[in-house]
Amino acid sequence: MTNAKPRLALAFGILCISIFPILVKLKLAPGLISAFYRMAIALSLLLPYVLITKKFTFPKTTILIPAVLCGVLFASDVAVWNIAIQESSATQASLLTNLSPLWVGIISFVFLKIKPATNFWIGTIVALFGMAMLVGFKFFLELDFDNAFILAVLSGVLYSIYLLLSKKVLSHLDVLSFMTISLLASTIYLAIVCVLMSEPFYGFSKMGWFILFIQALVCQLMAWLSISYATQSMRPTRISLSLLAQAVITSILAWLFLDEQITLNMIIGGLILLFGIRITFYTKTLSIKEIVKKR
Repeated sequence: MTNAKPRLALAFGILCISIFPILVKLKLAPGLISAFYRMAIALSLLLPYVLITKKFTFPKTTILIPAVLCGVLFASDVAVWNIAIQESSATQASLLTNLSPLWVGIISFVFLKIKPATNFWIGTIVALFGMAMLVGFKFFLELDFDNAFILAVLSGVLYSIYLLLSKKVLSHLDVLSFMTISLLASTIYLAIVCVLMSEPFYGFSKMGWFILFIQALVCQLMAWLSISYATQSMRPTRISLSLLAQAVITSILAWLFLDEQITLNMIIGGLILLFGIRITFYTKTLSIKEIVKKR
């Protein structure tokens, strides 16, 4: 049970993130400005708490710079992902962004000392096949290899680098201090992007502001405090693959609240995806040779 708390934190974080696409689909605020307020409001909630309780630790420069870079990477991921959705479709952008587990595995294998386990690669293949079933195989025939395609892939790469870098930073810095620095960097960065893109900073309805607040509190603050906590104790490869579960939860939420249809293929694909994630949590390394021998 030593990993019970990190796993529960990861599950809770995934649940919080899964709500985000449902809120975005309401289209009560533009994508980029929504990302900015997601960071800014979360920062305004967290900063007073860490300062009053004196739980903020100012790190050394060697840790501060990577923590700031994490904020920029995460903000870039959100910004690029939103632009990809605007220029193509949410389905294409989401699918290509969710290739992040593959990039995490490749980057870890090439550049890091800790190599992904065999179970990770098996689980990744199974989970991505499940994701393909969830989205629909016909969708792949309609992929447009344009700027939106490149941006969506870039989003997945940025996200994978963020997970790996945050793992390193969180080994030297507590979660609250990391989140404060990361959110501050994200907020400043996205504010500059929104100004350059001439995004409106006001003029939303009351419901629009309420949704922005929920995005910041639930989808950013609660979600990433939980995921960052899990990151301290778990492998980035395992976390990146586990985050694919949000696609299944989002589909269920969309069915409940947006009356979106769930097909048999989506159910089967979702189960396969979850099974792929489960494979990565097996402590014993899976081997095709052993399976053949048992038969």
